[in-house]
Amino acid sequence: MFRRLFKKTETTYKVSIPLLSVELDAPSDVTILEHALMKGVAFPHSCRVGTCGTCKAKLVSGKVYELTDKAYTLSADELRENYVLCCQSMPRSDLVLELPILPEAIQRPPVVERAGEITALRKLTHDIIELEVKIDEPVTYRAGQYCEVYVPGVIVDEAHESRSYSFASPPGNTPASVVRFHVRLVPGGAFTTWLHTQARVGQRLQGHGPYGDFWLRPGNAPILAIAGGSGMAPLKALLEQACADGEARDVKYFFGARRQEDLYCVADMKALEAGWRGKFEFIPVLSGEPEDSDWDGARGFVSEHVRTVLGDRIANYHVYMCGPPPMLDSAEKIVLGAGVSPANIHADKFYDRSHTQPRG
Repeated sequence: MFRRLFKKTETTYKVSIPLLSVELDAPSDVTILEHALMKGVAFPHSCRVGTCGTCKAKLVSGKVYELTDKAYTLSADELRENYVLCCQSMPRSDLVLELPILPEAIQRPPVVERAGEITALRKLTHDIIELEVKIDEPVTYRAGQYCEVYVPGVIVDEAHESRSYSFASPPGNTPASVVRFHVRLVPGGAFTTWLHTQARVGQRLQGHGPYGDFWLRPGNAPILAIAGGSGMAPLKALLEQACADGEARDVKYFFGARRQEDLYCVADMKALEAGWRGKFEFIPVLSGEPEDSDWDGARGFVSEHVRTVLGDRIANYHVYMCGPPPMLDSAEKIVLGAGVSPANIHADKFYDRSHTQPRG
């Protein structure tokens, strides 16, 4: 995923969010959400590209410029009531925003700037690398969150380009000094190409975070985890932290990949199966494995395999999903159709540039 840190402009407007007891001086060329997060505001959000609707707010007064068409995400009632997507809206006057729900009353770690040194680059699959960075000052984050990493040497319109990567390592119970990420090679991607072909141990990186509302909620229901590709990263961190904390809810973790060579962190999942207080089952599902191979595990699309294995029992689970949008869209339809409440579905969609082209 990618983001840009926009340069500060002189044109700012007051953005009032009474439910959060916040009033911001927001630049006119930065989205409301981006500016709120940079100021450390606990603003509800998830995808940040206008598809999930988590950051929606009612525009009580004022005007905004919208980067994309919100009609694809918001309902007809929400459109009539003048809702906007804050990740796609830039202020064009002073604003008053009304959030539809109060964010969960839990402490969110502060957003901070950090720099550090690459200490390891480990090949996980043919197109996924584990990036390990020892940061100069420890950072606090929740397992499942992500940070923004600057693309070395890339500045556009006087602004640093950045990419979003989920922490693949659990934070533990004290601020972390070493962090890890799983980075998939995106064809033509500036940062991923650099990392996979040119980066070396000892080079330095900068970034800021943490961000995101993807973390394990308290509850008694069993956990249904669904991931694909580098979507392994936030779920691995989330589940490893939960294991260390003594979580005892049963877990079924379905992981989708094309072929055996695309599977990774299998040993880590076996360790979780052995150390989990309840029942933990890791189920890899291959969609493109040759029929004549020695693979004796599940085949097909991961979301369909979830339905095959669990059927009506899906409704009993709390769902955590990470990975490419098409896979998660399919899985979301299945779990919603099975009766899982939207409040118990938590998703982190992994976007690249092909999913984030603004209108115009």
